[in-house]
Amino acid sequence: MPVESIGLALGYLGDLLIGDPRRGHPVAAFGRAAHAVEQRLWRDHRGRGTLHALLCAGGAAAGAGLLARTARRSRHGAPAGAALTAAATWAVLGGTSLGREARAVGAALGAGDLAAARERLPHLCGRDPQTLDEQQIARAVVESVAENTSDAVVGALVWGALAGVPGLVGFRAVNTLDAMVGHRSPRYRRFGWAAARLDDVVGWPGARLTAALAVLAGPDPRGAWRVARRDASRHPSPNAGPVEASFAGALGVRLGGTLAYAGRVEHRPVLGAENRPVETADIERAVRLSRRVSLLALGVAVAGRAVGSVLVNRTVKRSCTGG
Repeated sequence: MPVESIGLALGYLGDLLIGDPRRGHPVAAFGRAAHAVEQRLWRDHRGRGTLHALLCAGGAAAGAGLLARTARRSRHGAPAGAALTAAATWAVLGGTSLGREARAVGAALGAGDLAAARERLPHLCGRDPQTLDEQQIARAVVESVAENTSDAVVGALVWGALAGVPGLVGFRAVNTLDAMVGHRSPRYRRFGWAAARLDDVVGWPGARLTAALAVLAGPDPRGAWRVARRDASRHPSPNAGPVEASFAGALGVRLGGTLAYAGRVEHRPVLGAENRPVETADIERAVRLSRRVSLLALGVAVAGRAVGSVLVNRTVKRSCTGG
């Protein structure tokens, strides 16, 4: 098995057992560095935002590539490469923290403590919790679990399989930049345009794989396929649409509708309009579906990397032998 496949599996296991570190998370360190670069580069201009995205994401991916090359050429070779891939995978995955935070909000709602649920919700998404009732908070959690299954797990595994350590780090860098500057506030409407578009591009394969696996792994494959096929394109995000629609169909719930972000109100199309509203118990169901999708995605990534390595080796051998 290729060292990258071993590293992906070990890194996934590390996230499953350990989760994110309380302090000194590499992604947080990248965020601080990207913010420092933003302070120097910011102008209300797309060109400056494009330069910011290229410097930050490109620099992170290039640095990861240099580390991977150094590991391969070290005297420890394959073990060093596997260890580096495992460390990078663990650093960029967020599935365990996602489930933990979702369950914390669900526990607060289950206990009837709406204030605690509102206080905890910002750990998952950027909506204004003070305007949300119990059902709206539960819906926000399910939508966040669906979208972040792709962003925090599946997309990273896909890019790890496609491009190794640089793919893992580059994907997380782009995703982090989008969360920082990719929204449509007055400050970032132009400056964050490049980060948002880049996130759409790198998130495309992971979102489609997440949606497909949610259809296969969910309790209602037919419902998931029906809602995903009909409603995915109605969502304003090209990547969140397929994921949230497939989760809505798989869980038999209704997602979308009116959202509030720091005083800004959005009216999104409803996904799975024929289904029932989200209930608190659906949070746990969404977390379990996310876990199944993530594990299947790991299998796809490991197998895909292994098959790709075999094909590359065969091509190289044929080229060397003139066959």
